[in-house]
Amino acid sequence: MKMSKLWYVFSILLCSVANSALAASSVWEVSNGKSSIYLGGTVHVLTAEDYPLPAEFDRAYALADVLVLETDMAKLDSPEFQQTMLTELSYPKGQDLTQHLTADTYQQLAAYCQSRGIGMQVINNFKPSMISLMLTMVELQRLNFTGIGVDKHFNNKAVADGKPLGQLETVEQQLAFIAGLGKGKEDALIRYSLDDIKTLPTFMQEMKTSWRNGERQALVDLAITPLIKDFPDIYQSLLVQRNNNWLPQIETMFSNQSTELVLVGTLHLVGEDGLLKQLEAAGYKITQL
Repeated sequence: MKMSKLWYVFSILLCSVANSALAASSVWEVSNGKSSIYLGGTVHVLTAEDYPLPAEFDRAYALADVLVLETDMAKLDSPEFQQTMLTELSYPKGQDLTQHLTADTYQQLAAYCQSRGIGMQVINNFKPSMISLMLTMVELQRLNFTGIGVDKHFNNKAVADGKPLGQLETVEQQLAFIAGLGKGKEDALIRYSLDDIKTLPTFMQEMKTSWRNGERQALVDLAITPLIKDFPDIYQSLLVQRNNNWLPQIETMFSNQSTELVLVGTLHLVGEDGLLKQLEAAGYKITQL
């Protein structure tokens, strides 16, 4: 898995296909025999054609008293945090991108930026993790991925409905994960990003069916297995570490009087280190909606 796909599966996954009346979805009920919560796999950027979402998401939302997201969406979108993010993902004074890339990689990046009408003076001060994200965003916008995703959709709905909101991590924690990606491997990060955006549309086409139908093994084969092979350190920090941080929080939800709908990036749910597998191993009953 190259880096543009990594960004894609991390924060701006995929689009959708037509519903099948008998299809499952990326929503699961988790029960300890006495109480239940719901886990839903999200995509963070969609097209207008992707709505309405699978009915299972709305059903789980209606059954839940509390909506729990990865982080605080309002703070994430605030001008103050956006400025913090730009500062954190930019080089300090006296440094720029040319000091961290080989001449050949820099030339490849410059050629790509020129083809997309992006001036190098715009990105020279950004760290490669930010540039990789920017490249992916540019390509997704070209593919008409300009709408809000599952988490933002239900965040807005919860605010309008007066439904309580919870978060699994702070925006500062999320930023720390992003800032650490590719550290010490900046040149490889940019090379992989430039190479992989060429096949991003095909990858998305394959991924979207698996997400919408909740096909756990297909998601593993398409995204988790290549990530472990190509970037085991990023797999650990981006998925495993965060899953391990979230699991105790999710388990405490079974001891309160509320029913939660927990929405996280789809790849956090699947695979051997995914939340579903860990909850199954702990004795919880998992039922796909």
